Amino acid sequence: MNDSAAQMPPGAGRESLRDARRIVVKVGSSSLTSVSGGISTTALTALANVLACRQLAGGEIILVSSGAIAAGLAPLGLVRRPRDLATQQAAASVGQGLLLARYTAAFAHHGVTVSQVLLTAEDFSRRTHHANAHRALERLLNLGVLPIVNENDTVATHEIRFGDNDRLAALVAHLVKADALILLSDVDALYDGPPAAGARRIPEVASPEQLAGIEIGSPGTAGVGTGGMVTKVHAATIAASSGTPALITAAGSIAGALAGEDLGTWFPSYGTRRPARLLWLAHLAGTHGRLHLDEGAVRAVRDRHSSLLPAGITGVDGEFEAGDAVELVDPAGRVFARGLVNYHAGKLPRMLGRKTDELATELGREHIRVVVHADDLVLLSPLGGP
Repeated sequence: MNDSAAQMPPGAGRESLRDARRIVVKVGSSSLTSVSGGISTTALTALANVLACRQLAGGEIILVSSGAIAAGLAPLGLVRRPRDLATQQAAASVGQGLLLARYTAAFAHHGVTVSQVLLTAEDFSRRTHHANAHRALERLLNLGVLPIVNENDTVATHEIRFGDNDRLAALVAHLVKADALILLSDVDALYDGPPAAGARRIPEVASPEQLAGIEIGSPGTAGVGTGGMVTKVHAATIAASSGTPALITAAGSIAGALAGEDLGTWFPSYGTRRPARLLWLAHLAGTHGRLHLDEGAVRAVRDRHSSLLPAGITGVDGEFEAGDAVELVDPAGRVFARGLVNYHAGKLPRMLGRKTDELATELGREHIRVVVHADDLVLLSPLGGP
């Protein structure tokens, strides 16, 4: 188990990266592709050289790498990233093996063994999947292997996919209790405006409030990536708010980043760790409906951290199954929490406002369950975040 977290106290500066033992590094497709659109051997090898050196010096590196779809374009005769899910899945299926083969060869030059770990959102939302993913990654690290993680694009659907690997990297960092997260981009830092217009680098973001009014870029026109700076900032904020500091910088600056140099944009940690499933629920889960609560239920959930009972629900919106994520809404119409619901949407209307013992008598013992358990709830701030 990683015991180096004590080296990275809340608010630690980027110089702490010099001594960080376990680091998650994420690299995007735009940082790995060549001018012709395929995977750049030069860029991939340069990254592997730096990460292998850190691994051989006693560090533990988990690499979250995009690029499977980009690697599969040329073999399939495609000139740009496909928009339909089925063709994306086909390209990922072809490209994932090619991408891993490149990494295997590059790291083998240094005597470093790599492995492939493909994850989906379900691996963070379901307790058993989460435990299995954690156990597998821990064992790989203990064996001295460098795991290479990617979203399982071949089987992921629009409804359950991350959509970009930045947020996946934030959850992986939380899952393995990483000391830091480094998000590599084709831009060297977050700026207070478009970099080409003479904007200034933002060296540190200590809280989400600092980002108010800043124009953050979306994906470029190259067509190989899905994130852009906005998802990197989101991922860095997710990590920092859950106890893992993060750095956004350019892929070519990875050596300097690991040395703790003053580059990129640093997000010092300011929150505490919590279950990865709740992190997913707060930031990534797609919600399928809303439960409207009376004031008493709002106070019970928000102030006393109680489970949600049918008696406190005044209305139901949306179509959802048991286990889906829903929003909890106060009488003023404000969403103040998210949770995993225990009932199908069609079963709730006849339960509203009624006590559980009454429901059990009339409808059966299966209706004695709470609607949303306290362990499956996350509260949101007035700004809309956790």
